[in-house]
Amino acid sequence: MGSSESTPNPELDRPWRNFDWGIKGALKENLENFSPSDQNVKDIKILVAGQVGAGKSSFINSINSVFQGRICARALVNASTGHSFTQKLKGFTIKSGGKTLPFVFKDIMGLEAEILAGSQADDIINAVFGHVKDGYKFNEEQALTHEDQHYTSDPTLSDQAFCLVYVIDANTVQFTDAKLFDKLKIIRKRISERGIPQVVVMTKVDEACPLVNKDLRKIYTSKKIKEKMEMCSAKIGVPLLNIFPVKNYHKEIDTEDDIDALILKALEQIVYIANDRLVDNESY
Repeated sequence: MGSSESTPNPELDRPWRNFDWGIKGALKENLENFSPSDQNVKDIKILVAGQVGAGKSSFINSINSVFQGRICARALVNASTGHSFTQKLKGFTIKSGGKTLPFVFKDIMGLEAEILAGSQADDIINAVFGHVKDGYKFNEEQALTHEDQHYTSDPTLSDQAFCLVYVIDANTVQFTDAKLFDKLKIIRKRISERGIPQVVVMTKVDEACPLVNKDLRKIYTSKKIKEKMEMCSAKIGVPLLNIFPVKNYHKEIDTEDDIDALILKALEQIVYIANDRLVDNESY
């Protein structure tokens, strides 16, 4: 008689992280009413970094889409994933109902594994600390120097970023070159010395897991997504509570509540984490 092996169940019996899918409206309203804890800071800067092709510019666009209620593409993206499409540092504000919200996302050139390819670690560190002006064109051969016109020697509190967001592709986290993670560890160590928190946004979850592709609400019962998040935490050193799986808008022509809810929850935590660092600023 032949024997057949049972297919392992890809789904957990219960969600490993609680998530309220009906909270989109409350999250959106909460973020629309947010104000930085320091009255001298007009808006909180958040730097978005990540591997080439992971979807960091698409994440910024997806946030904008949530608040606009339509698909937006202010941060230019490229369908191919050979090299970074973002070449200059640029800040993106988010508007809702004509109101500009008090947080700004800084888009930076994508990271590549080779030491001199993509955005250099020093450029990201300087951008976090507020030394890099918008419009700076990244140079693969050399990081920004003090002599450059785009270098700010004495940045104000408003120039600084109070959270660094790494955007990681869920599809490739297990295959990503160790050199790239080494870069992230260098960055993490340097900015952690100044108390700057880091968050991971894990994108393309629908491509990484067939279960989630069929039903986005399975994201926290998916064994595969949980494993990928744990792997990401181990490789970079960011705790699981600071890792958020999302699906960016990339083929949709209308916004969807479940996609919005995940993006808004990630955004809420990023903004709160950044604001906590602003509150603690005097101790650094």
